[in-house]
Parts: sequence; structure tokens; C-alpha cells
Amino acid sequence: MTSRYLPGILAMAAIVVASNILVQFLFGQWLTWGAFTYPLAFLVTDIMNRVYGVQAARRVVFVGFLTGVACSLIGTQIMGEFGPLVTLRIALGSGLAFLTAQLLDVAIFDRLRGGKWWQAPVFSSIIGSSVDTALFFTIAFSASLTFLEPANDVSWAGEILPILGAGPEAPLWVSLAIADWGVKLALALIALVPFRLITRRLMAQVA
Repeated sequence: MTSRYLPGILAMAAIVVASNILVQFLFGQWLTWGAFTYPLAFLVTDIMNRVYGVQAARRVVFVGFLTGVACSLIGTQIMGEFGPLVTLRIALGSGLAFLTAQLLDVAIFDRLRGGKWWQAPVFSSIIGSSVDTALFFTIAFSASLTFLEPANDVSWAGEILPILGAGPEAPLWVSLAIADWGVKLALALIALVPFRLITRRLMAQVA
């Protein structure tokens, strides 16, 4: 692993650590502050993929995954008002969602890298983000997976409410997932600006 990958590695680690901290703080009724930092992981992955290639992007993803595992282990030892800050289901959901979604992002980006400059980052981030959201919220909060951690009471997440306060009724965790997904999609589009600027600069340096 060469030193030129170091900025991407440090950025990914910082995003994962920040997101694990900020997810403890609510933003409105359906989101946490972590929802606004976590999607930046896809930006880092896509920049590394564009500038340095698939292998570099995968290395950065694995660093992010290991950082997330470390954060989860620390979180299991910190007691909050209702128990550990990080439960087994949240740790499993977070780790599996991150690794699966990020590696999928890398693969899709690589398949689309020959198209217009915006196609690879947009489609890889949108698909990766969708998979990430679906995996995390289902594993962490769905009543159908209670067997993963019987002692963890997630009944609050199963409360039936109108989706986002206005739509058809569904478990609360579905509203949380939809809100999170919406932020990820919005940031995937906004991130095109820094993606374009940063990749241009880095590729000029590499050339």
C-alpha cells in the first residue's frame, strides 16, 4: 500500500469514526447527524477508484470496514440510557451493510468507468447506498430477525406509524430507512461537484 493512498485511507477512517459518533445525535424526527457524514464514504471510494483503480478502492474500503468494526467494539462497551450504545444487531448490520455496499460500489463504478464522467459515480453510489440502507435497517431493526439477538428489545422500531408521518402505515424503522436513503441519494448528486474537482486535480498529479 503506497503513501499516495494515505489521504483516501485517512479520509475513510475519519468518516467512519465521525459517523459512528454522530449517529448518536438526532436530527429532526427521522434522521441522525451521522446520516449526513456517512454517504461521504462513497465519495472517497469513487475518487480512489477513478484515480488509482479498483485495487486501491478496495483497500480503502477494507480500512473503513476495520475502522467500523473497531468503533462497534468500543460502542458495545459504552453504556447508554437503554443499554450498550452498539448492540449485536447494529454491529452486524453496520458491518455487513458497509462492506457489501462499498464493494458493490467499487464493482459497478469499474464497469461504468468508460462512460461519461458522471455515470460511474452516480449509479454506483445510488445502487450502493440503496443496498446499504436496506441491509442495515433490516438487520438492525426488523422484527423478523429478532432471533439474531433475542435479548435486544427493538419493539420500539416496530411501532406502526404513517411513513414519514404522512404516508401509509408501516413499522417506524421503515420511515427511518426511507429518510436515510433520501439523504444518501441527495448527497450522491451533490458529491458530483467535489468528485469532479478532486479527481481532476489528482489525475493531473498522477499523470
